[in-house]
Amino acid sequence: MSLSIRDLQLTQVTGGRRSPSSTAVPDDDSLDMEEGTRLLDSYDDGDDDSGAIEEGMRKIQVSVTGMTCAACSNSVEGALKSINGVFKASVALLQNRADVVFDPILVKDEDIKNAIEDAGFEAEILPEPSNAGTKPRGMLVGQFTIGGMTCAACVNSVEGILRNLPGVKRAVVALATSLGEVEYDHTVISKDDIVNAIEDAGFEASLVQSSEQDKIILGVAGVFNELDVQLLEGILSSLKGVRQFRFDTTSGELEVLFDPELVSSRALVDGIEGGSNGKFKLHVMNPYARMTTKDVGETSNMFQLFRSSLFLSIPVFLIRVVCPHIPLLDVFLLWRCGPFSMGDWLKWALVSVVQFVVGKRFYIAAGRALRNGSTNMDVLVALGTSASYFYSVGALLYGAVTGFWSPTYFETSAMLITFVLMGKYLECLAKGKTSDAIKKLVELAPATASLVVKDKGGNIIGEREIDALLIQPGDTLKVLPGAKLPADGVVIWGSSYVNESMVTGESAPVLKEVDSPVIGGTINLHGALHIKATKVGSEAVLSQIISLVETAQMSKAPIQKFADFVASIFVPTVVTLALFTLLGWYVGGVVGAYPEQWLPENGNYFVFALMFSISVVVIACPCALGLATPTAIMVATGVGANNGVLIKGGDALERAQKVKYVIFDKTGTLTQGKAKVTTAKVFSRMDRGEFLMLVASAEASSEHPLAKAIVEYARHFHFFDENSLTEDAQNSSKGSIISAWLLDVAEFSAMPGRGIQCFIDGKRVLVGNRKLLMESGVTIPSHVENFVVDLEESAKTGILAAYDDNVIGVLGVADPLKREAVVVLEGLEKMGVRPVMVTGDNWRTAQAVAREVGIQDVRAEVMPAGKADVVRSFQKDGSIVAMVGDGINDSPALAAADVGMAIGAGTDIAIEAADYVLMRNNLEDVITAIDLSRKTFSRIRWNYVFAMAYNVIAIPIAAGVFFPSLGIKLPPWAAGACMAFSSVSVVCSSLLLRRYKKPRLTTILEITVE
Repeated sequence: MSLSIRDLQLTQVTGGRRSPSSTAVPDDDSLDMEEGTRLLDSYDDGDDDSGAIEEGMRKIQVSVTGMTCAACSNSVEGALKSINGVFKASVALLQNRADVVFDPILVKDEDIKNAIEDAGFEAEILPEPSNAGTKPRGMLVGQFTIGGMTCAACVNSVEGILRNLPGVKRAVVALATSLGEVEYDHTVISKDDIVNAIEDAGFEASLVQSSEQDKIILGVAGVFNELDVQLLEGILSSLKGVRQFRFDTTSGELEVLFDPELVSSRALVDGIEGGSNGKFKLHVMNPYARMTTKDVGETSNMFQLFRSSLFLSIPVFLIRVVCPHIPLLDVFLLWRCGPFSMGDWLKWALVSVVQFVVGKRFYIAAGRALRNGSTNMDVLVALGTSASYFYSVGALLYGAVTGFWSPTYFETSAMLITFVLMGKYLECLAKGKTSDAIKKLVELAPATASLVVKDKGGNIIGEREIDALLIQPGDTLKVLPGAKLPADGVVIWGSSYVNESMVTGESAPVLKEVDSPVIGGTINLHGALHIKATKVGSEAVLSQIISLVETAQMSKAPIQKFADFVASIFVPTVVTLALFTLLGWYVGGVVGAYPEQWLPENGNYFVFALMFSISVVVIACPCALGLATPTAIMVATGVGANNGVLIKGGDALERAQKVKYVIFDKTGTLTQGKAKVTTAKVFSRMDRGEFLMLVASAEASSEHPLAKAIVEYARHFHFFDENSLTEDAQNSSKGSIISAWLLDVAEFSAMPGRGIQCFIDGKRVLVGNRKLLMESGVTIPSHVENFVVDLEESAKTGILAAYDDNVIGVLGVADPLKREAVVVLEGLEKMGVRPVMVTGDNWRTAQAVAREVGIQDVRAEVMPAGKADVVRSFQKDGSIVAMVGDGINDSPALAAADVGMAIGAGTDIAIEAADYVLMRNNLEDVITAIDLSRKTFSRIRWNYVFAMAYNVIAIPIAAGVFFPSLGIKLPPWAAGACMAFSSVSVVCSSLLLRRYKKPRLTTILEITVE
């Protein structure tokens, strides 16, 4: 491979390897980490004084239990400050918390925890608060492909190596996808150092993508010779802002590191194409497409190995089984050529190629595992095939020296490797299908976009086609009927219906007019649109969905710990069993425990025992256990994404299948969230118009849905001739209309859970519930109270208005129930899940709504912060509690619940507090989420049962336990075939989840507890 590398600036490149001669230039600008997808949970220091932390330092918070006085806190502080590498430590006694600033090169999180525990207190490292996907200064996330992993033991080995590297904060490795994700401090360790560490451990590694924004990988067409390479280098050298570049002449890939403050990725591509006068054509390499290409390459490589092994093994098998029955061939094979017969020479030559050329990967992987102090399936394969091969070689040499010819078992070694490779090939095919969901999501994004070119005055002067990955915020894009929208944005011209089902799961086309938001990857059905791009790269909805699905697939469910434990002891246990098998059959034969007639022709007790032992080694399969959970979770998260249910991890999936209570917020969850004023009653001398003007003026500054409903009602009262306008038109003109007729408001303040307070013409205005008026000293007359009670008993919310400390009127607001609410809640009860409603509304309204939907357990008049306490009250007896809310006011409750479900998320899918993000505003998805989790873990349990039962049954058969009584004997090659198919069968079992269909409303009531 010919490489061209040139350093154009001696400056530190974010995330890249620093040239030995380079000088670090401090970058005072805040690092923009938003390019990379959020592969791991986002973290942020979350402290106002974070800027005081020196470069390269890290800050964490530790929960400290057991402190009772100032002496205790001083003791903890002293223990922390005594650690070499701790820069600052402060302990808060009342908060039971310690803040520690330290050098991550010298100190690990575990060292801090151990120091506190050594001082006699309990410590727990607190997770750092997230903040909209940003990372601490210097922190990057890299996604790496890792080749050569075969089982859970390999995963544990790689994760251990990565987590021990200085500067690495977090590392997660997934066997099913052969991917690793590493969160690291690029000021301490580079991505190249991480790749080298993985490769030094004996695995293959390469970077797929990272969260650094100043690198782009381009495919270059038009480079045919060295002169073209020199031309390309010259163009890149002359472009302002280019720091480094690397061109691979074999693959045609150009990697460019550049300063995004000086040059954009699109300007970079335009500069290269323009500088070559159109000779070079460039396109951005999609990281997901590159990853898929590598998967295909791995599958193709495995098929080539299998085909080669099969091609060489068939003649060996024929020589042993078929040729002795064909006289002419038998004579040729028995012909002596030197010390051995021609048949022995041929078998030895063919099997040696299979053993050491085709099967080289098993020896490499086994050696790597043993060097790292671990064991895996490759150790078993290498051990079993080597025993068969070297015994056969020894038997030949012994026969040549002594004249006593023992039977050889070359075909056992060759067939073993062939069957194992076939199993690995089928496993690659099956595992590829488990990641189909991500591939389909990637394919939703169009490859190109039509950019509308404007002059400085904003006038359209033309159009040009650009790579969709080069779209920038603010670009105006033209979308023709039938085309996919290339980016997230807003419509600035035209109207059309858009099919968003592939992203949100909503089947009905959605009308898009001017100012309507649109999602990249969706399909424009009818009219042409001009959209203004607002979110690109990792900020785009489609990218976030892909990232969320990837993160979920990377996560480990708690049930996976069982498989990890078994994998750690599996191979040593199997090797021990194989040795006992060898000794048992050999000693038994020597002492005459079984007749000589059982021995093979020309065989002996050692050979007889060795074949049983080899069968035990090769039939045992730790892979099936290791694949049981991750493959099922991969398929389930993909199926969920296709149905508009985004699952954030395997732990959430596992908890959801045990849910006992589902707590629903009322407004916007059980109801449509579209409050409408149905009644306006004036209890003063004001006329209706004055009353509505006063109340609307007070509520205009509030963001509460009820406030917006009141303002809208008042606006219609004053401008009811506007009713003929469409809703969007009304909304667009709302601002100009409101400013013309509302009164001036002073000292506005919102009071959560009560209402609002302000001053108009110097007099206090109160709009809210009873609690607000009573706390403000306003008396509610009995006839007004009776009117409010009547409203509440009819499932309406009564809103009182007071002016100058006198009640002037009441508004009745109704929020219609969602049409599916009743049947979904009844369906949950059929599933054994108890629904609960929690609301900040008054008791009468809450109970009226509960009666309508059939909920028995209601918690009313609960402040937003108090919803989390309601969740905890249900958790006291150990019950698993799910909370369903809109993800805004309900964030504390969503975080407190065992399973938080944010419903109706739409484009806001990155709701941090939620474990499940339900894209549609439909309660049916709550049932889908629980039903999918139950079916997934039912499948995982079956996978474990099958994998465990396979080993429990197969190993005794291979060891010959049933040979004396039933005559059942499993040859080593047959044992290898069984082992190969065991892991394939577990993956195929997980793939059955792809057939999952979410329950329909017509069948929900037939669901019973599993």
